[in-house]
Amino acid sequence: MIDPSFVGRSVLAVFAHPDDESLACGGTLARLASEGFRVTVLSATHGERGGHIDTRKDEALGQARVLEICQAAAALEIAEVVIGDYPDGDLRWDHVAEFHAELVTFIRRHRPAAVITFGDDGLYWHMDHVGVHERTTSAVRALGTDAPPLYYVTMPQGLMTEIVAVARRRGWVPPARGFWSLEPEAFGIAAQPPTITVDVADWVPRKLAAILCHRSQMVDGHPFAELRDADARRLLGVEHFHRADIETTAPAVLERL
Repeated sequence: MIDPSFVGRSVLAVFAHPDDESLACGGTLARLASEGFRVTVLSATHGERGGHIDTRKDEALGQARVLEICQAAAALEIAEVVIGDYPDGDLRWDHVAEFHAELVTFIRRHRPAAVITFGDDGLYWHMDHVGVHERTTSAVRALGTDAPPLYYVTMPQGLMTEIVAVARRRGWVPPARGFWSLEPEAFGIAAQPPTITVDVADWVPRKLAAILCHRSQMVDGHPFAELRDADARRLLGVEHFHRADIETTAPAVLERL
């Protein structure tokens, strides 16, 4: 049980695109919400270049993905979704100072008990994810010892490979293009070892429901849609993090879960 003094405090999760929050750590976000935290997810972009065949900017797709993240947030009981207007595909290089300043201002104003974001590998070296890692880290460091604890979500190497293998045994065929055409071995290949594991087994149904809200990313199928309850609990029931090496006087949060 979380410390009662945390009830009502906020947690900020910073990601690049709608769907990152559900896939990366939806179980932990749902558990934090159930423990009494007010969870805010900030997506830096609308995900307007997330098409599976044509990755040019698509405003209609961006608007659809905003609706999807709001539906996913409801499934996870996330209190607030903030959508940035930064350019999808260019987060590591464009508007660096502006994004940094926005994050510093947001954290100072809301004083979250913890911040969650990508590790330096961006789960699978997606440059937008790496950019979010860099901006969030620099923003939290800028607060000095008043900074909240910063947690990087990670994924053990081989986990996505096993998820895809289970789906393929059930007849799922990876598409030729788009996100799910990625080699599953890429996930977690350069991740730092986790220092914290969070038991989210009881929140796996919410995580799966949230992932499946992102329908624009499913196209002709989605490996997570093929997971049965036992497989989902086994493969998704623990989420992994390591804590940033930032000196702070703030108390730990994820460690207490």
